[in-house]
Amino acid sequence: MTTEPFIKLRDIFKIYQMGGEDVVALKDINLDLRRGEYAAIMGPSGSGKSTLMNIIGCLDVPTSGSYHLNGQEVAAATEDELAAIRNREIGFVFQTFNLLPRATAAKNVELPLIYAGLPPEERRQRAAEVLEAVGLAKRGHHKPNEMSGGERQRVAIARALVNRPSVVLADEPTGNLDTKIGDEILAVFQHINDEGKTVIVVTHDPDVAAKARRTIVLRDGQMVDRAGKKIKNRRGVAAVKR
Repeated sequence: MTTEPFIKLRDIFKIYQMGGEDVVALKDINLDLRRGEYAAIMGPSGSGKSTLMNIIGCLDVPTSGSYHLNGQEVAAATEDELAAIRNREIGFVFQTFNLLPRATAAKNVELPLIYAGLPPEERRQRAAEVLEAVGLAKRGHHKPNEMSGGERQRVAIARALVNRPSVVLADEPTGNLDTKIGDEILAVFQHINDEGKTVIVVTHDPDVAAKARRTIVLRDGQMVDRAGKKIKNRRGVAAVKR
């Protein structure tokens, strides 16, 4: 891992307008994540973890503050710029899989490459490679309704990997799975991280967070320590580390 943070958030606030009032979703977030880290963002409903995920994943921008991703300032990026950054840097895995029901696993995995403009032969080859990497080499021709929940999540992980992103961002990736299958999915994330990818898992489940090497806890839009006290340093280093 390099010494320069891959993800660097400084003085991040996110404020929404609801019913004519300001709702502060994130307050003064300062956080460094280095390339190759495996981190969990944890907190109860309403803690701000989904808002933080959306900002880290370039699905949203902060109201104020600075966000550098891989050395690029993205806090004030336009929608087109954010889309280009997402396509280049980030692979997403969602709780609900978000697969096209009428497309095969291979075609679902190819989808980001179609948007990226890659030719068909390269798309097929790269889809086959990542399906093999998640243990689905022989299931590429099956559609989602012919697969188990764990297999569908593996397809979603393969789709997240196919563009060769720098970071994989997973939102409650085991939420719809039983414990055994969930553990298998978390083992896939561990393998991805062992190969050098930055992995960030957003969860409310302490057992899921325990698999990460670092846990960042949010409460009421702020980073807090084990005692629930706001972390005041500028680098979030009091976040739980393993």
